[in-house]
Amino acid sequence: MATTGSRVPGTTGATGTAPRGIDPRGPRFAAGITAVVLAVAVLTGSAWVLAFQVLVFAVAAALGPARSPYGWLYRTLVRPRLGPPAELEDPAPPRFAQGVGLAFTLVALLGFAAGATLLAQVAIGLALVAALLNAVFRLCLGCELYLLFKRSTTAH
Repeated sequence: MATTGSRVPGTTGATGTAPRGIDPRGPRFAAGITAVVLAVAVLTGSAWVLAFQVLVFAVAAALGPARSPYGWLYRTLVRPRLGPPAELEDPAPPRFAQGVGLAFTLVALLGFAAGATLLAQVAIGLALVAALLNAVFRLCLGCELYLLFKRSTTAH
């Protein structure tokens, strides 16, 4: 995930009852699943596999990464087996990143629908590279774009 300005200090909200952030390992786990799904989509040329990933990105962008299907898998199957995270992360950058993934996969899906297979494969490939960077190196390109956007729009 993004390393600059996206961490949430502390573990509780203003009321002391609810977390203010998300476990940063969840989006990384989701990026690993996303990479596998996108690799299958690009290797098989399956618009159905791609449409599934579009749906996952749409849910994550609309509701947040913790409420996405991959977030549910992480919370249910992985998180109970891990210790608590060292710190929580602001959910806004990963949520924005899901929107970026949604945009690329929608372009790919439209490419398949229009018969523009090369466009579809390139768009999937770009999304796949971003997912792999996050899953393997903890570098979230969409999160970094979010932070650049926030810095550029914040008055000095």
